[in-house]
Amino acid sequence: MCLAGWQGMTASTTTPPDRGGPAQPLLTIRDLKKHFPIPRAVVRAVDGVTFNVLKGETLGIVGESGCGKSTTARLLMRLLDPDGGTMLFDGETVGGNSNSGGVAMKEYRRQVQMVFQDSYASLNPRLPIEDSIGFAPRVHGISAGQARERAHELLAAVGLAPNQFARRYPHELSGGQRQRVNIARALALYPRLVVLDEPVSALDKSVEAQVLNLLMDLKEKYGLTYVFISHDLNVVQYISDRVMVMYLGLVVEQGPVDAIYDRPAHPYTRALLASRPSMDPDKRRTEPPLTGDPPNPVNPPSGCRFRTRCPFSETVCETTPPPAADLGGGHLAACHMAAAGSGHSKAGGISA
Repeated sequence: MCLAGWQGMTASTTTPPDRGGPAQPLLTIRDLKKHFPIPRAVVRAVDGVTFNVLKGETLGIVGESGCGKSTTARLLMRLLDPDGGTMLFDGETVGGNSNSGGVAMKEYRRQVQMVFQDSYASLNPRLPIEDSIGFAPRVHGISAGQARERAHELLAAVGLAPNQFARRYPHELSGGQRQRVNIARALALYPRLVVLDEPVSALDKSVEAQVLNLLMDLKEKYGLTYVFISHDLNVVQYISDRVMVMYLGLVVEQGPVDAIYDRPAHPYTRALLASRPSMDPDKRRTEPPLTGDPPNPVNPPSGCRFRTRCPFSETVCETTPPPAADLGGGHLAACHMAAAGSGHSKAGGISA
């Protein structure tokens, strides 16, 4: 099934036209927040995240466990309601209506789909594979026959022969096969944006490579945009066009993949990249690049949230949150050392 076939469906199933043109971001996030109340306190899981997802790109999101990656993904899917901030999808407010210039939630969820980490828990164990893939199209008004035909087309697209796999149940598939089914299910409504939350972390390396190559082929074939979340920095480097680094509910650095990996500006990004294992015995580390645990998100540090673990921390880091310094070429870093005139002794010493 080619891209022309994807866009040539009936009016009720086609991807809506590109309203803002290629220069307008597909998804615009401004000051997005999600706080979880607990007894006598609040967990600041996502605490003011701002970024764009450009049309046709893969945006990789990295960071330690607990930094807010998966919560951000669920906010993008609106599986969680944000406590603050704005979300624009192709220039329209998410959750609005056509009369007020917004995109309704049902339409938004048709255009934005998600692939989860746990391939088995994501599927209904009582439904055959073709029924799982065809369920969402049925909800959106497609007939049973059309939904079955679409499921078979997508099974073939992800490398699973429909005559062998359509009537199987999730427990009869391997982990890699189940994740291919989840990818097919995410494409069943012909979305424009797919959020992938650790989609290959549970797979062995040979299967991981196959699924990554499949994702890249599907992106090219169907004109998709990806938000790709992973702990594996090498996987993110391989698949991403741009990378966003999160720490304790905030974005600390973002930019083109080459800029982030070749010229990291934030000390946390440099520590993450230095933590990658090396196959060269002469380059193996004997000491960790970063020590200590992330601070409690209930009571994050004042100023720069990374300062309690940063070897370059100074007084300004304790008192003033760092601005997002523009290093050129779309490379931004929230660090006083990257911002000229910030008051840090090394201010302005980092450039792209």
